[in-house]
This record gives sequence, structure tokens and C-alpha cells, in this order.
Amino acid sequence: MTSEHHELIEALAERRAFVRRTLRRMSDEQAATRSTASALCLGGIVKHLSDTEAAWAAFIRGGAAAMDAEAGSRGAHEATFAMQPGDTLAGVLARYDDVAAGTDSLIASVPDLDASHPLPIAPWFPPDTSWSVRRVVLHLIGETAQHAGHADIIREAIDGAKTMG
Repeated sequence: MTSEHHELIEALAERRAFVRRTLRRMSDEQAATRSTASALCLGGIVKHLSDTEAAWAAFIRGGAAAMDAEAGSRGAHEATFAMQPGDTLAGVLARYDDVAAGTDSLIASVPDLDASHPLPIAPWFPPDTSWSVRRVVLHLIGETAQHAGHADIIREAIDGAKTMG
């Protein structure tokens, strides 16, 4: 593993830690609370991050078809943004940890961060574009950071706690 592999894994882990820190000492009920005009809840954010990271890891391993298969195995997309009956915060966080460990291991094992696959066909991707492993990991870092900020706002609206304050 190169120093670049290590730094990418470390940057992603740091953003994940912000998300986890935001959920410390939360109940299942609080994790399911929609405290803003948004449909997002804290547990839903973690579920979405897990699903997104798992789909992009599948993309690294096998391209758009593997990513589509992974995303398709999760059921309705909207359900990934909410706590469902039977979901617990402990269970959601345990899955997040499992997905993160798998992603970190995958990134560490990829010999060439420049290896790439064509992106899936979607309105939000330019046509005929490929992403390298490096670009996927940078995307995951950005996605996780963005949702860590969302989580901080939602948490503050629930009980006034701040991740960074």
C-alpha cells in the first residue's frame, strides 16, 4: 500500500468519525427523528452512507454493472434515508463499520489507483466518462463530509449538541 492509499483511507476514516461522533449518546428514537424540514434523519444518513459506500466499492471491483447490482439489492432508494421498523442505531452503525472496513481493505488492496471503469448511465453523470479508483474515493470523502454536515445540523435541532463545538 502506498502513502497515497494510506492518506485516502485516513481522510475517509476521518469523515466517517465525524458522522459517528454526531450520533454519540443518541437513542433509536432520536436517530429516527426528522428535526428539520428535510426528510433526513440521523439513522437514515448513516444507512445512506453505508449503501452509497457499498455501491461505489462494488463499482471499484466490477464497474457499473456491479454497482447497479449492489444498489438494486438494497430495495427502495427512499428507504435508505429513514429508519425502518426493526432498525436500531446500533445495527445501523454496525453495518456502517462493516462496510467501512470492507472499503478500506479494498482501497488498500488496489494496486493502481488510476484503474478505472466507465460510469453508469445516469442524468447526473456526463456521458462516456470513466472514474478511477482515486476519483471514487475522493467522491466518497466528499459525500461523507457533506452528510456529516447534514447530520450535525439535524443533531443540533434535536438536542442542541454540536459535533465540533
